[in-house]
Amino acid sequence: MWTSSGAASLEVAGVRIPSTSLARAAEESARASLPAVLLGHAKRVFVFAALSARRDGLACDAQTLYVSALYANMGLSAAYAHSTMRYELDSADAARRLLHHHGASAREQDEAWLAIALHTSPGIPERISPLAAVLAAAVSTDLVAAQFDSYTGRERAGVLAAYPRGKGFKDAIIGAMGYGMKHRPQTSFGTRNADLLDRIDPNYCRENFCGKILGSQWQDHA
Repeated sequence: MWTSSGAASLEVAGVRIPSTSLARAAEESARASLPAVLLGHAKRVFVFAALSARRDGLACDAQTLYVSALYANMGLSAAYAHSTMRYELDSADAARRLLHHHGASAREQDEAWLAIALHTSPGIPERISPLAAVLAAAVSTDLVAAQFDSYTGRERAGVLAAYPRGKGFKDAIIGAMGYGMKHRPQTSFGTRNADLLDRIDPNYCRENFCGKILGSQWQDHA
């Protein structure tokens, strides 16, 4: 069952926003590191994920979910401008460090790490944990309106009133995500991130898995 952690200073669409010391630290870090378009996205993702968990009776801790939502795109921030890893891994590692620093259990750290690392891998998160499932689903809800009708009009309006998408959000989010990966195009191979780079970077050359097989140094023999 959905569980709320600590006191809350704000309620959005019927969801209490955590305000524990860990939650505040996560928000301060995200606010300082992420462009506004990604910060707003992260906050909407938390509320959509919380609503989904509550609706489906899934066991998710609000505080861990809040950190996961705010940190899911941390690897796209300027702090990782020279990273050669997939941004999802940078994000997951950053969340683990924050959770460890604030005394979260090893289970909570692992759960958040997996949820963040896999949130862009379709078909996998829902088999990992309830937290991973609702995080990935909520990301898709905010980006491509997946499961749009699973939320009431009142819930959607409440989320947007608190955290507006803003004019030009679609192009802005594509640009922000693509910019955070532009320096490490090799990490997009085999993921939907390749679509982002294909759109924003005229010099991006998409790799092809079939081409890798056909061009390998293995020689076929009868």
